Amino acid sequence: MKDYKLDTLCVQAGYSPKTGESRIPGICQSTTFFYGDSQAMADCFDLKSDGYFYSRLSNPTVSAFENRVAALEDGVCAIGCSSGMSATTLATLTVAGVGDNVLISQACYGGTFNLFGTTLPKVGIECRFFNPDDSAENIEKLIDDRTKFILAETVANPAIVILDFDKISAIAKKHSLLFIVDNTLATPVLCRPKKFGANIVIHSSSKYLDGHAAALGGMIVDLGNFNFKGNPRYASFNVPDESYHGLVYADLPVAFGTKCRAQMIRDIGAIMAPMNAYISYLGCDTLALRMERHSSNAKKVAAYLHNHPKIEWVKHASLPDNKYHALAEKYLPNGQGGMMSFGIKGDVKTCAKFMESLKLITQETHVADVRSSVLHPASTTHRQLSAEDLVKAGVPENLVRLSVGIENPDDIIADLDQALAKI
Repeated sequence: MKDYKLDTLCVQAGYSPKTGESRIPGICQSTTFFYGDSQAMADCFDLKSDGYFYSRLSNPTVSAFENRVAALEDGVCAIGCSSGMSATTLATLTVAGVGDNVLISQACYGGTFNLFGTTLPKVGIECRFFNPDDSAENIEKLIDDRTKFILAETVANPAIVILDFDKISAIAKKHSLLFIVDNTLATPVLCRPKKFGANIVIHSSSKYLDGHAAALGGMIVDLGNFNFKGNPRYASFNVPDESYHGLVYADLPVAFGTKCRAQMIRDIGAIMAPMNAYISYLGCDTLALRMERHSSNAKKVAAYLHNHPKIEWVKHASLPDNKYHALAEKYLPNGQGGMMSFGIKGDVKTCAKFMESLKLITQETHVADVRSSVLHPASTTHRQLSAEDLVKAGVPENLVRLSVGIENPDDIIADLDQALAKI
């Protein structure tokens, strides 16, 4: 499948039926699997052979979706998780423990900010937030011998900061650090982080990958381009895992993905449900078509808002005067997705009045599905952040997040226009 173009992979990758089998993967709604051969089952437990023996670790339906996303990201392995947040958590715990630290872009989703700023420090993992616009020299000052990875979003939610891949990947390579990218809002259709030096990709598959807003899920993709062997930062990859009879993960062709599934998924669970994998697999069929429409619609909406007298600013990298326009041309040349944010001239009450006046566009916590939606992050997804942290995350109080759907763009603009006329 590697020779096919990405829009073909969206439709074809992940599952190949045999003669007489279902053309699309079936829903394997079973927790367990039959084995008549005791040794065959034992070999699965020892990771000596492939196979399914318990759906907490792997499941045929989930595997089909994992294989599709791995193909889309040009990865060697993918792990379906119960949500995007569980994917981020499991990826972190695969490499980091008590006394370790990680570098996180402060321009990130509110849940990610809270996970690393509040929850993980309670189990001994220190988070060091950095400004993605800062110089490489200043970011490097945060790195020491206990740093395990650098994590950033391709398109930050909701600050709409475009990641400077070259700068961050150069830092990671210089210090032999894992570079993890959350590619949720770009998707592999618009940006393949592996091409720009990333080692691990994370997705909230509940967003564009699924597209329906019908299935919660997350995905971790091992891109297979990081050498753990002999790297002193990653001792746990280079010593025998006694829970797997002395297996050394750094010796394996797929080190990160195997360790994540064999240890984290095994012990913590949080694997994707088969039904959710099935729904998301079907949603992925149209991913390339949808991302083209999301991007073109958002470009038109951004231009409209940019010229509206009641709008203070608009953040979408399609705008020529946007701070990240040049980076978007470099890393997302085929479109910048449907996510944007804008500042209304007014306060929180003005934002609420505007959103409550919308008729077509709905107010939702969700983003990145086929339907247009809005949210006021400072009072919802980011409400746990202090005023100081809101500034760091690029979320002022007059920010409205708009997820532009695939409706007719004229209808989207007309709805925004009538709502703005009421404030």
